[in-house]
Amino acid sequence: MELVITAKVKLYPDFVQKAQLIETLKAVKAGLNHASRVAYDNGFITSFKKLQKMTYSDLRQQYGLKSQMACNVCSVVAGSYASMKSNGEKTLAVYKTPKFQYSYGRDYSFTKNGMLSIGTLDKRIKLPFEIKGMKQYFDGSWNFGTATLIYKKDKFFLHIAVKKETPILEDNSVRNIVGIDFGMNFLAVSYDSAGKTNFFEGRHIKDKRAKFTKTRKSLQQTKTASSRRRLKKLGNRENRWMTDINHKVSKALVSGSIEGTLFVIEDLTGIRSQTEKVQRKDRYYSVSWAFYQLRQMLEYKALRSGSKVVVVDPKYTSQTCPKCGHTEKANRNKNTHTFTCKTCAYTSNDDRIGAMNLQRKGIEYIAEVMLSV
Repeated sequence: MELVITAKVKLYPDFVQKAQLIETLKAVKAGLNHASRVAYDNGFITSFKKLQKMTYSDLRQQYGLKSQMACNVCSVVAGSYASMKSNGEKTLAVYKTPKFQYSYGRDYSFTKNGMLSIGTLDKRIKLPFEIKGMKQYFDGSWNFGTATLIYKKDKFFLHIAVKKETPILEDNSVRNIVGIDFGMNFLAVSYDSAGKTNFFEGRHIKDKRAKFTKTRKSLQQTKTASSRRRLKKLGNRENRWMTDINHKVSKALVSGSIEGTLFVIEDLTGIRSQTEKVQRKDRYYSVSWAFYQLRQMLEYKALRSGSKVVVVDPKYTSQTCPKCGHTEKANRNKNTHTFTCKTCAYTSNDDRIGAMNLQRKGIEYIAEVMLSV
């Protein structure tokens, strides 16, 4: 299986190079919006070849884009409209910030003396770069793919898609099974084959989300240009914070388990339609936390470490006794976050019970696979 990771590289252009990069991004932005208008006015074009045929000359002559740049613009716009069409959208795509993609070898490459060679409207330029925290992707075992040039807060970054073929863990090679329950009081609770439980505290996260929500409501009520700018910055800050939390939790889950681990998680794709089962005060948190992002991070980190993730139906995982199997809604007390089996009286934290039952489903999954062989 091909594993794809985004390696973020910081660029250090000099004064002249910075001007060249900014000029290139401005031209690309104008080109994107021109191609977008053509695609929209001509029946929502989603075909790269058709859009390229209609806009290539203008992109080259009117906007000064080089051949590969013009092709990349058409690819981005056609992809945007294809995605919008699949989602039932029929609006004009407007690019407020340039989305400029480079192809490895054609538009960017790394020199022998440790510099980055990258294309601009004028010519290719060579500039120093920093790979702090990303060194493992530059050890020669990863292949470089498409890269995106980012200009943010007067700084330049190159987000590079790095690829590597990684073997998938075979079911008959599983050495450990870990059930992971995602929730609100604990962001994650894990239970492994050795009977070890790990809790990832979530209360402080709920408190911080509450502060974000309070500030957001205040800014929304103000309705000024300044409040809207602050609202956008607040949203970006909250998203960065959520991403960082998810990175740390997924990293801890994978690094805390041995190679050959099967991580069993619940399918939370329908969480946004489950608000009627969540207390009103917790609804915003339960439907807005990036659980799918957390799942994706867990999946690629598990794959990278020689493990894998399976997703199962979470039905009754919080109501079933992991000791005797008795299932009853009254087993769980949501107010005290405890589980007490009405048959055998087994008692534990309700989130831990969920993780235990997910771990059991992992055992059943492996057993079914072995029987079918």
